[in-house]
Amino acid sequence: MASAKEYPTERIRNVAVLGHGGAGKTSLIDAMCFVSGTSKRLGNVDDGTALTMHTPEEHAHEISIQLTPAYAEHLDTKINLLDTPGYLDFTGDALAAVRVADAAIIVVSATSGVEVGTERVWRYCEERGIPRILFVSMMDKEHADFDGVFQQIKARLTDRALPVEIPVGEGADFSGIINLFSEKAHIYKSGTTKGEYDETEIPDSLKEKEARWETELQETLATTNESLLESYLEGGHISREEAIDAMGLGMARGDVYPVFCGSATRTYGIRALLKKIVELCPSPAEASAEFVGDTPYRAIGDGPLAALVFKTAAEPHVGELSYFRIFSGSVSNGAEVSNASDGQTEKLNHLSIPMGKERFEVPTLHAGDIGVVAKLKHTHTNDTLCEKGSRVPLQKIDFPRSDIAIAIKGVTRNDEDKLGEVLPKLHEEDPTFSATFDPELHQTIARGVGELHLEVQFERMERKYGVKVETEQPRIAYRETITKQAEGQGRHKKQSGGRGQFGDCWIRMRPLPSGSGYEFVDSIKGGVIPGKYVPSVDKGVREAAERGVVAGFPLVDFSVECYDGSYHSVDSSDIAFKLAGSLAFREVAGKCRPILLEPVVDVAVTTPDEYVGDIMGDLTSRRGKVQGMDPSNGRTTVNARVPESELYKYAATLRSITHGRAHHTRAVAGYEPAPAEVAKKVRAEREAMETH
Repeated sequence: MASAKEYPTERIRNVAVLGHGGAGKTSLIDAMCFVSGTSKRLGNVDDGTALTMHTPEEHAHEISIQLTPAYAEHLDTKINLLDTPGYLDFTGDALAAVRVADAAIIVVSATSGVEVGTERVWRYCEERGIPRILFVSMMDKEHADFDGVFQQIKARLTDRALPVEIPVGEGADFSGIINLFSEKAHIYKSGTTKGEYDETEIPDSLKEKEARWETELQETLATTNESLLESYLEGGHISREEAIDAMGLGMARGDVYPVFCGSATRTYGIRALLKKIVELCPSPAEASAEFVGDTPYRAIGDGPLAALVFKTAAEPHVGELSYFRIFSGSVSNGAEVSNASDGQTEKLNHLSIPMGKERFEVPTLHAGDIGVVAKLKHTHTNDTLCEKGSRVPLQKIDFPRSDIAIAIKGVTRNDEDKLGEVLPKLHEEDPTFSATFDPELHQTIARGVGELHLEVQFERMERKYGVKVETEQPRIAYRETITKQAEGQGRHKKQSGGRGQFGDCWIRMRPLPSGSGYEFVDSIKGGVIPGKYVPSVDKGVREAAERGVVAGFPLVDFSVECYDGSYHSVDSSDIAFKLAGSLAFREVAGKCRPILLEPVVDVAVTTPDEYVGDIMGDLTSRRGKVQGMDPSNGRTTVNARVPESELYKYAATLRSITHGRAHHTRAVAGYEPAPAEVAKKVRAEREAMETH
């Protein structure tokens, strides 16, 4: 394993590269690493050579599916770049990157513009409060439209976006950029591979446009500082150095978001972007402190160690790799540290920095840097590593809910036997994936953020652990309830030589409001049933209620009052009264007009306006009830309540209807009465299952 040089805190930048799927994030990182010299070749997403997109699953699906760190070196500064997936299914990795970055580059395609994923990652950065740079990518592609995309950014992301570069030409004619800080044109040399350019005067055709934007840039930056404003109003011109300082200050406060442009595949605009990352983005020392309670932890080398593990990956022949960001203190190779979650000691052997799928060993990592170590025994994603003997838990990554479910089973008996061992390992690598056996449904239910997310996990399971699964629709956890009051008797009498069995009880059943559960009322008077036997009646009712009366599902939201009965001084027992309670339930529940309840889910679909009609039609066909709509900037969120049984593989349908431009979230809403035809179908399915 090769070794790499050390960087002090002030010479480090941690930047998450974010955007919608297909916007060009991976290509941009590849270009930055290649131009800066940390990568020896310019990789390509299409031919599978991209630096930060290297797993077989990524190659198969031709998209990034995990957070992958790399780094560029520019102006004697190490720029840690965190490549992130753009698809909603893998949003947990984007959130992890935002958690450990001090700044972000939001990549927006010059042809597709601002998309749903762009808005989502912008919101993540807003919540975290980190400075942002916007980069309009693919300026060399047909139909590239810098001005149109900039207007979308202003309308849908922020009205504080401000170009600091404007393109010279677009599409096939894209040949350079105009730098508004230096007021010079960078015209790229065709045939060169590292973005070399000639600095020239601004072409006449763009002088008016450049003057307009340069004036806006000067005016905006003047407002960041009183003395700068005074100087500007007196007719002065803000120098490049003053402009850079003012822009950095404005970014830190969220007052301004600079917009850059370029082409990663041609490496146009990459040097300018690298330079501005160093000049405008904060070092870890300048970034906001991390707080544990009221105690601030700052990125200083002599502070106490506090490092957050933000990603875990398992590699064949290597074991588990733990990726971490140091928020305070520094760490050396071979150091012993404590895991703040459980106090266990870990040894950091082969301390390294990550570069795509490669790792380079370093003797020491300083405050603010990102590192990776292998084979930690007790440490997982979201754990904090700190000084040996101390426990300083940093704020965890807030991963999204995994609310898409599918049932799985091993293809062979051997696969089935290995599931219990392998599924927790997949969860270790990706906390947004989980799987547990559901005893009620008699199925192993896997949960993820989306259907593609689950599909990729099963591919990964087969590749890494040799375990194959087949999927099926999860069974639905229906419930039953009653809708009217009734009463009746349960009498158990058995005499077969020797001591007999006798239990006799009268119960009254009545419905309770939804969500109330089960209630038992003891109204026995005068000892007609001895007090010691009444709990057995309750137990018998409970057990019988688990088996239901309509289709074999648990009965809920009802009250049972035990108000009369009789006993035998010799033959009565706990078991006799339990059986009497069970018989009483079966006798009375059928008279209470029992019905089937189906689980319902609150679904929120966020879509471009043009698909609202199609989405509402589809939801209605699934027996969904639209609860309302929230329009905002050309997009609408449709809120609906839909039976869970109608949502199997809904994400794929939604992707098809909207060409991947909509997404949805789900939340369990409770239970509602199922229509008669649904109840009839469920009862028939249950009977068929039991006969098998």
